[in-house]
Amino acid sequence: MGLQSQSYGIQGMLKEGHKHLSGLDEAVVKNIDACKQLSTITRTSLGPNGMNKMVINHLDKLFVTSDTATIVNELEIQHPAAKILVLAGKAQQEEIGDGANLTVSFAGELLQGAEDLIRMGLHPSEIIIGYTKAINKVVQILESLVEQGSETMDVRNRDQVILRMKAAVASKQYGQEAVLCPLIADACIQVCPQNPVNFNVDNVRVAKLVGGGLQNCTTVKGMVLKGDTVGSIKRTEKAKVVVIAGGVDTTATETKGTVLIHSAEQLENYAKSEEAKVEELIKSVAESGAKVIVSGAAVGEMALHFCERYKMMVIKIGSKFELRRFCRTTGAVALLKLGSAVNPDDLGYVDSISVEEIGGARVTVVRNEQGGNSVTTVLLRGSTDSILDDLERAVDDGVNTYKAMCKDSRIVPGAAATEIELARKLKEFSFTETGLDQYAIAKFAESFEMVPKTLAENAGMNAMEIISSLYAEHANGNVKVGIDLEEGACKDVSTLNIWDLYVTKFHALKYAADAVSTVLRVDQIIMSKPAGGPGRREQQPMDED
Repeated sequence: MGLQSQSYGIQGMLKEGHKHLSGLDEAVVKNIDACKQLSTITRTSLGPNGMNKMVINHLDKLFVTSDTATIVNELEIQHPAAKILVLAGKAQQEEIGDGANLTVSFAGELLQGAEDLIRMGLHPSEIIIGYTKAINKVVQILESLVEQGSETMDVRNRDQVILRMKAAVASKQYGQEAVLCPLIADACIQVCPQNPVNFNVDNVRVAKLVGGGLQNCTTVKGMVLKGDTVGSIKRTEKAKVVVIAGGVDTTATETKGTVLIHSAEQLENYAKSEEAKVEELIKSVAESGAKVIVSGAAVGEMALHFCERYKMMVIKIGSKFELRRFCRTTGAVALLKLGSAVNPDDLGYVDSISVEEIGGARVTVVRNEQGGNSVTTVLLRGSTDSILDDLERAVDDGVNTYKAMCKDSRIVPGAAATEIELARKLKEFSFTETGLDQYAIAKFAESFEMVPKTLAENAGMNAMEIISSLYAEHANGNVKVGIDLEEGACKDVSTLNIWDLYVTKFHALKYAADAVSTVLRVDQIIMSKPAGGPGRREQQPMDED
């Protein structure tokens, strides 16, 4: 009996509950379909007129954004092939900080082309060979499109920075880039080190305060801490700062001990000696010249009393990361606990610390105008939390773009001018190939039309007209002609000042092509039974009696 129930083939080899998909129709086409679904979601968010997506994640948090990196992060995608596209988008976001949408949408478009070729009868291997040849050619063409003289730039020149940053910020906050770009550029230039390659994104902080409008946004040379100071002293200038990580309080002993007190007199003396000890500790800090104590943990009542007596400001910073940034801003060295010896070298310096009320919220503003200020804060104002979150993403993209331009400042024409030129040159290249891979190269070239098509559709324009007039202009040698979304016509982008960074385009296309090759190489999917306990049983309906 036992032998009869045994199944044969792959069913007999794998555990019960597995799934096995193989062959072109089951595995490859299904994978392509899942990736196409993902790219359909992200595509409508491409460009300055991109639509917003409303995503509610598993914790019920609401995101209203057109930022692809945020969308794909919060969607919790299950399908293994679509996950590869998500990883390509994340890699782009981490590498450059912008262009994740181009990566995911372009990969989806390439896979759409691959599906058509598979239906024509091409083997996935031939498609991969064609796509690999195409991406290598694209890299060569892209190099030739770089604007002359853009490889050298002064990263401290505000106008040059804004020129390169404008496109990245406008894709998130169209119409606001004129206000946001100068703010971000100022903040980045203030914290730019001697060697710009070492620029650290973490040095530009964002503080979001509800209320006011975009015109109220400012940059602060220093930090903005949410919350009030602990004591009654709300303002101090040109002060030395001591940072105590362990909190300003009477420290409990490391070992447990028992104190036996026989009389009320002893109890009183014990309390007095404790008081004297705290006073002695605070006095030693005051004598070191410090006017501000920053605590990383709780501030005791008694310690606070003596800080007030010695006219010292007390600030509490709960987050250890924020405490580290504060140390970076002021140049202080964090001491472990209150009793530690205070060296003059350990003290930091601030120009001013003041408590200000902005839009109903009390914030502590730490300013450090002189010297190498290592942290700058962009203060964002907006009417709702979701608007502020979206503004913050635009600032993050701007800062990441600044980091990318510090490494490689070359620029290529934006507004789909580069894509159309790549499509045109690649189409010409495909005619020189003789094998079957010429079809794959031609499809790769066609996929570039997705960018102008989407930009035009998102702006409510006729996509076919725009694409045909772009091709006509480029065939006449006007390689810098792109779409002017405001007027709905084709114009020279050098007059509109729309430029994209070369590195953004290069990495986005490279990651997309790599992801597509990975998806197309898969011909079988074998899924084990998911781990986990038994599922929740449905409750039986109660009997009537």
